[in-house]
Amino acid sequence: MDFGDLKEALASQSYGQIADICDHLMLQVAAEGVAFQEEWPYAIHLLGHIYADDIARFLWKSIPSSIKESQPEVVAAWKIGQHLWTRDYAAVHEAICGFDWSQEVRGLVASFAEQYTKRMFRLLSSAYSTISLQDAALFLGMSEDDAANYVLQQGWDFDPTSRMLTVKQQQAVTDQKLDPSKLQRLTEYVFQLEH
Repeated sequence: MDFGDLKEALASQSYGQIADICDHLMLQVAAEGVAFQEEWPYAIHLLGHIYADDIARFLWKSIPSSIKESQPEVVAAWKIGQHLWTRDYAAVHEAICGFDWSQEVRGLVASFAEQYTKRMFRLLSSAYSTISLQDAALFLGMSEDDAANYVLQQGWDFDPTSRMLTVKQQQAVTDQKLDPSKLQRLTEYVFQLEH
């Protein structure tokens, strides 16, 4: 198996491409009838989907139980996905920080953590006009001091007496992420799994 494109994407920090690269490689290898389960980079594949805001439950279900039992990093990656699925925001940060990631995926995990913190910040900005420092820290996966510094840099106000943050509304920026080629690859992948 040639993981050259995958290694290049990791090296160039093109983390948004990892899920597509892995999906394409998996379909290619499966179509050729090559046994690949033992050497497949499942942790990277799962984290690539999670990075792309896709929980990848079908990928998790397709992973052989022997791999799940022998590769704790795969299970740790899936824990992030589970917490995203259940919207347990604080547990996502705990799952990220609670595992000693391999050098190969450390950059991907760090980039996802940064992206996720920004997403939670946007969520807080749109959902609240005021929020307690304790709750903001929980959502952002930071200590209260770090969370206060982070939101103050974003223009929020802090009342030390009540320990409440006043949210400064951010301009909403929306991204259209629907790509027909992704839908086609997903269809091919699901078809491959079913047959």
